[in-house]
Amino acid sequence: MAPHASYPLSSRARHMRASEIRELLKLVDRPGMISFAGGIPDPSLLDHTAFRAAYDAMLADAATGASALQYSATEGYLPLRGWLAERMTTRGIACSAENILVTHGSQQALDLIGKLFLDPGDRVVTQAPTYLGALQSFSAFEPAFANLRHIAAGGPVKLIYLVPDFANPTGRCMELSERIAALDLAERHGAIIAEDAAYTELRYEGEDLPPIAALDQARVGGIEEARTLHCGTFSKTLSPGLRLGWICGPAALIHRLTLIKQASDLHTATANQRAMHAVALSGFDARVARARRIYRQRRDWMLEALERHAPPGVTWTRPRGGLFIWLTLPAGTDAAALLQKALARNIAFVPGGAFFADGSGANTLRLSFSLADEAKSAAGIARLCELIAGEGAHARPEAVSGTGRATTHQHP
Repeated sequence: MAPHASYPLSSRARHMRASEIRELLKLVDRPGMISFAGGIPDPSLLDHTAFRAAYDAMLADAATGASALQYSATEGYLPLRGWLAERMTTRGIACSAENILVTHGSQQALDLIGKLFLDPGDRVVTQAPTYLGALQSFSAFEPAFANLRHIAAGGPVKLIYLVPDFANPTGRCMELSERIAALDLAERHGAIIAEDAAYTELRYEGEDLPPIAALDQARVGGIEEARTLHCGTFSKTLSPGLRLGWICGPAALIHRLTLIKQASDLHTATANQRAMHAVALSGFDARVARARRIYRQRRDWMLEALERHAPPGVTWTRPRGGLFIWLTLPAGTDAAALLQKALARNIAFVPGGAFFADGSGANTLRLSFSLADEAKSAAGIARLCELIAGEGAHARPEAVSGTGRATTHQHP
């Protein structure tokens, strides 16, 4: 809905736009819809029984219940911060609770980081494509975006935003050499790295790679001298609805981020933090292991369906973790126009242009396999590929692959 012309909006508000993903989520409950759009965890993997027990136990005791329903520290519930610090330390990010700020999901973490560092015109380096929510969040501060792969030219860099593990939207994992190169870039420019680790827990193949924050610490001798803010979330593992994430970084930066959060929302919901801590203590790793098994199978079903049905000229990623497969269609194919035809046939996906700061990527799209069982993958991908084949007949001849078959790309 367009704002009334006389409303005295700020310049940043005038440039805000709706998330294409959030808009598409309004359609997923339509009868017969097969949605490959949102990266939504399978609700059957969200342990409502464990959360109900956690809330019941919390509220059964008068003192604990009163504390859970009360205001609390902006930094977050101390036992939860301690649990997170221990977990970060096992990944090579040696820290304590004072290095952790609990946030309303990792989305708020990005907003706080943008508020702390960005002025209009500051240069933000990202992967291209990159997470739409980060582009939305940082755009409010009116920066200039730059592509990590084409950063040689241009002015100074203020912030580098990266999703190193199974990135949204591509599913790609940065290799060790790329992580080191990003850290080198940050050091040359005196920039801060915002490391988004939303999908790190969801690895299905291969060996874990060190977080950029761990590489940073090893280089400078500890977290207090580091320039990386490591952002995590429970949304892809235990619950997206409780909106709980965190930032791990130097205490001096955590203190400043805490002041900004105080002005925003005072603190993250106390009861939710207590419940999350209880559920995490009662079997975090077992729950994540189960999710990995299920999502890996769903990834394989979607990849198999693409192998069977994708027309010539279409390529896709073969992610070793996360929730997404990234398709590149023949040049000249418009994924946004394709979406309208797909919706008419009860298929939803996210056009790739939304993930590029410069609006490119018109011939790309993102597929999520998190909710797609074998039957949905088979039927939905077959229907989608039929539509792509029809679009390909109208694409420029030079855009079609000469191999005569779709190809896949491996990523570590």
